[in-house]
Amino acid sequence: MINKPLLLKCASLLALAVATQNIYAQKPKNIYHKNWIDFNKNGIKDVFEDQSQPIEKRVEDLLSQMTVAEKTNQTATLYGYGRVLKDEMPTSEWKKSIWKDGIANMDEALNSLPNNKKAQTEYSFPYSKHATAINTLQKWFIEETRLGIPVDFTNEGIHGLCHDRATPFCAPIGIGSSWNKNLVRKAGEIAGREGKALGYTNVYAPILDLARDPRWGRVVECYGEDPFLVGELGKNMVSGLQSNGIAATLKHYAVYSVPKGGRDGHARTDPHVTPRELHQIHLYPFKKVVQEAKPLGVMSSYNDWDGIPVTGSYYFLTELLRKQYGFNGYVVSDSEAVEFIASKHRVAKDFKEASVIALKAGLNVWTNFRQPDNYINNLRASVADGSLDMETLNQRVREVLSVKFRLGLFDRPFTENPAASDKKVQTPEDKKFAEQMNKESIVLLKNGNDFLPLDKNKNQKILVTGPLAAEVGYTISRYGPSNNPSTSILDGLKQYNNGKLNIDYAKGCEIVNEGWPGTEIIDEPVTEKEKAMIADAVAKAKNVDVIIAVVGENEKIVGESLSRTSLNLPGRQLELLKALHATGKPVVMVLVNGRPLTINWENHYLTAILETWFLGPSAGKVVAETLFGDYNPGGKLSVTFPKSIGQIEMNFPFKPGSHANQPSSGDNGFGKSRVNGVLYPFGYGLSYTKFSYSDLKLDFSKPDSISASFVLKNIGKRDGDEVVQLYFRDLISSVITYDTQLRAFERIHLKAGETKQLNLKFARKDLAILDKDMNWAVEPGDFEVLIGSSSEDIRLKEKFTL
Repeated sequence: MINKPLLLKCASLLALAVATQNIYAQKPKNIYHKNWIDFNKNGIKDVFEDQSQPIEKRVEDLLSQMTVAEKTNQTATLYGYGRVLKDEMPTSEWKKSIWKDGIANMDEALNSLPNNKKAQTEYSFPYSKHATAINTLQKWFIEETRLGIPVDFTNEGIHGLCHDRATPFCAPIGIGSSWNKNLVRKAGEIAGREGKALGYTNVYAPILDLARDPRWGRVVECYGEDPFLVGELGKNMVSGLQSNGIAATLKHYAVYSVPKGGRDGHARTDPHVTPRELHQIHLYPFKKVVQEAKPLGVMSSYNDWDGIPVTGSYYFLTELLRKQYGFNGYVVSDSEAVEFIASKHRVAKDFKEASVIALKAGLNVWTNFRQPDNYINNLRASVADGSLDMETLNQRVREVLSVKFRLGLFDRPFTENPAASDKKVQTPEDKKFAEQMNKESIVLLKNGNDFLPLDKNKNQKILVTGPLAAEVGYTISRYGPSNNPSTSILDGLKQYNNGKLNIDYAKGCEIVNEGWPGTEIIDEPVTEKEKAMIADAVAKAKNVDVIIAVVGENEKIVGESLSRTSLNLPGRQLELLKALHATGKPVVMVLVNGRPLTINWENHYLTAILETWFLGPSAGKVVAETLFGDYNPGGKLSVTFPKSIGQIEMNFPFKPGSHANQPSSGDNGFGKSRVNGVLYPFGYGLSYTKFSYSDLKLDFSKPDSISASFVLKNIGKRDGDEVVQLYFRDLISSVITYDTQLRAFERIHLKAGETKQLNLKFARKDLAILDKDMNWAVEPGDFEVLIGSSSEDIRLKEKFTL
């Protein structure tokens, strides 16, 4: 049977399209006027074009002039050249494309991704050329579409801006290990300034997912496992980014980082998280950052929670995010998250139904590495058949337009003075900052008999070995800057050499062995080639004073869709370390990795262990300076290191008793039937100096906050950093809550022998728990403040009553 109403609506849309084409055929007159732009080219300053009008009025005026085609186009992403676009610059064919009616945002435009040869372009560098190219793209949308709605140019930015030769930062897990809020704020300012200079208006950062399961591949992209730490660092990153007049978009909302069994890739689903844990742990950083930093963007995640896909959840996208948290930006989907509502989660019959579900739930902008035609046409057809009401579509578009107005895209849509951009991206000061961030991310895990730092003024023979010693691939991320020259740890040590160091090198083994990861569950005999590589390293080790073994993981075995079944060093790396240790020479292990590893033998037998995570391009330089004492490591772990995957979950914070030892535990930490305790606790990290804590005093004079003052002293012989950490314990509560919770921290630099009076403040509301009725409440009763150098190394305590 013929659906006459549908035919009539389709005919109407077709007539509108023909009329619109006629309008496009007429070249616009000059639309640029002093203090306003005639976006709709009607010769009149409309309300939406008037900078003096309130944003709400401007949005409503523009919305009232938009057709269904134009509205639906403001709900989709167009990926840039080499991803979806086949053209670097606009062509005549664009007039025949679906984005002839505009587009919400364009992602990764002309940024030259190193891992995608199709995306490499001449327009990414020099920086002024890119700014001019983005202006050309923006100019097309303003001049060649009927209403001239500007585009929001988005880009990734968790390692620094994802652009050719932008300032590169270390991996987020390293950033988290710095515990330095000011450092993170500055990093955001740099990435935001560079984004603005290059023409981007929205940066997809920070990631607020919690690294609760170390098997998960994207632990390397998380700040850490604790909601308060992640929330504080995330808040500073957003503030830094948005201080430049661009948007920050939080990732990945929500409960994304704990897929069942830590499985990634095609899974990314079925998190086993209770409602109370959902709010107190996984949603905590999103709520905190939204309310305190006011980000303009949020990215919805692939996964479900309790059987409902987050990208199709009114509860997550509207009830929580907008109504309770107060978010007033726009929500963009992670790539293919809308399709997954049908294809993976199977709660919609097809992509069209999934599209409507997502939009009604609160999604604003669909994203995928495909042409936007199917999604946009889904919405147009849904409006035509009545399955999508106009007011819902209007509201989603209204939220997108509001962000564009707040970003100033209708007042200053172009990068002003593109030539100046060449002096605004990766300045000499930025390079120094990136090195400092690399340094502050390093964590000293073991230093037997204060073996480190090495004496650079002593004649020494040093063997540098290990499969990561000469590698640099891990210093570059698909989500960060590209084409920056990197220095390996081997080369960094060679370049550091002052003539007194005799450095030799042997690779020792590959990162993984043949058959890996299957060899993690079924061992294979060591091959003759592997024996020869280990033997070569051992032979050279016998003639040196110190062995520096650079081991761990690279970007091919940790990252997105790269979960693991084991957390041991992969391949033959442990065999190499055992053979080196057997020589009797001191072995300093330098870890390059993106997740906690179960390095039990290594911790027990090796002389020293330096955790470096995935450093940026200056990796070799900063590791050399740290090993030889020019820099004193002061980072702290933002994730717990378990002793075995059999202990997982083993993370902070935790419920009372959930980390308890099993009788009988002895000095070796073993119980009757299982291994007790963590390898390294949350907040742990050593230094080349030592610190004392004393004189704790609590102050309750302020109605909304509590302050804890105490004295910190550097009692060693070297200048150094200490991360002071304040935890609290609710001694009696109406529901079971966490044993202790982090509520304040500061990274402090003290010279040798220096004393400083410190004052850590935390809000009274930070003592709140979710009560029996799932209401946030600060219950009266007894509490305890604990201050120390890690979650287990508590130096000062004091009880108080509210």
